[in-house]
Amino acid sequence: MSNAIGVYGGSFDPVHVGHLWIAEAALEQLPIDEVRWVPAATSPLKQSGPVASNSQRLAMLQLALSGQGGHVIDTQELDRDGVSYTVMTLEHLRELFPQRRLFLIIGSDSLASFDRWKDPDRILQLGTLAVVARGGMPPPDYSILKDFASPKKIDECVAAEISMPQIEISSRDLRARVLNSRSIRFRVPHAVEAYIHQETLYR
Repeated sequence: MSNAIGVYGGSFDPVHVGHLWIAEAALEQLPIDEVRWVPAATSPLKQSGPVASNSQRLAMLQLALSGQGGHVIDTQELDRDGVSYTVMTLEHLRELFPQRRLFLIIGSDSLASFDRWKDPDRILQLGTLAVVARGGMPPPDYSILKDFASPKKIDECVAAEISMPQIEISSRDLRARVLNSRSIRFRVPHAVEAYIHQETLYR
């Protein structure tokens, strides 16, 4: 047992099969024994905020992950309320699990804006970036990390890269489909689709 944790943050508004596929790929490819899903409160880089409420996004995550081993929902950012920074989330996990290695699962688009994050050097002290490299896309550019981490640490991040096929699906597109009364079947878990209709979300 590796005893390491994959930390997967996002607004999950709504959670969809692309998110689930990334988390499963992380479990397969990284030396971790769980993925901790951390639904974001207000993202500092997305001030408009999520469309669904905190409780609705949490409910959809619970429906999507129900009964799935290796997946844990961590509500610390929702509990903290207000703007939440990744560095605070990792600090909290470091306190809870001082012996466990942390891998932060991010997209290559997030890597490209990493210099705009709060305390990027501290983030890299607390954990290792596991960047999702999608097929058909340019490979992730790790040169942005040179100002914040040692070559050894950057090599660790490169080694933790998660390779994925390209997934043409996004939460924004799903919200637009719901708004325009188009199908989201097979794009989200069935229970999440039913919940979106029940709560008349995104209309």
